[in-house]
Amino acid sequence: MKRLEGKIAIITGASAGIGKASALLFASEGASLGLIDINLDGGKEVCEEIRKNGGKAEFFGIDVSNPEAMKGAFEAVADTYGGIDVLYNNAGGATPRDDYILKMPLDEFDHAIGLNLFGPLLGCRLAIPYMNQRGGGSIINTASIRSMIGTPGADAYTAAKGGVVTLTRALALQCAAQGIRVNAIAPGAVLTERVKKLMEQDNDSGPTQDMIEKHLLGLGHPQQVATVALFFASEDSNWITGQVLPVDGGASVH
Repeated sequence: MKRLEGKIAIITGASAGIGKASALLFASEGASLGLIDINLDGGKEVCEEIRKNGGKAEFFGIDVSNPEAMKGAFEAVADTYGGIDVLYNNAGGATPRDDYILKMPLDEFDHAIGLNLFGPLLGCRLAIPYMNQRGGGSIINTASIRSMIGTPGADAYTAAKGGVVTLTRALALQCAAQGIRVNAIAPGAVLTERVKKLMEQDNDSGPTQDMIEKHLLGLGHPQQVATVALFFASEDSNWITGQVLPVDGGASVH
C-alpha cells in the first residue's frame, strides 16, 4: 500500500523547488492534493504533471497571506476530496530588502512576517478544524537553519522562521489530544533555481562560497527535503510531534 493512500494533503509553495518535489512525491504515494502558490504558470504545470501521471490535484494561484483566498482554497479542497489530512506549509523565503534592522525598511519586516509566519499560521488555523473532523492529521511547517543559528543581514527572515519554530511547538501541545501531529523541517541551502541564480551572481566567492563550505555533506536537492516531508506526512512518524528537524547537510553543526 502506498504511504499516503487515501490521504488529502495541501502543499503551499508548490510551484517549484521543495514544494514541487514534495507535490510529485506525495502524489506518487497516493495523496489527493491541493496545491497553492502565487506563481500561476509553475503551479499549473505541477498540477498538470500530476494529473498526467494519474494523480489527483487541484491548483490555487493565491497568496498564502490572504485570509479570504486561503479560506476559499481550503474549503474547495475539502469539498472536492472530502476533508484535509495533511498540511505542508512550505511557502516562504527570503525577501529582497531584508537586512540588519538598522538598515531594513520597516515594511520589509511586515512582508517577511506575512510570507513566512502569518501564512503558516493561517494555514494551520484553517486546516485544524478539518483534521479534527477526520480524527487527526499531520501539519508540517518549513522553518530554516537560520531560525536555529542566526544569520547576519537577514533579520526579518530569521525572526519569522524563529516564530515558525515556536508556533510548531505550541500547536503540538494544543493539538495532540485531537490526534494532530505538528512538526517542522529546518532546511539548509537547497539547490533550487533561485539558489542556483544567487550562486551564479556570486561567482563562487564571498557569501555563497562560505555557505557551501558550511554544508558538510554539500548543498541539498529538493527531493532530499521532500522525502522528510513525506515521512512526517505519513504514519511512519505517528509517534513524533513538536519536533524541528534540521535537514541541512550538517550546516547547523557549526
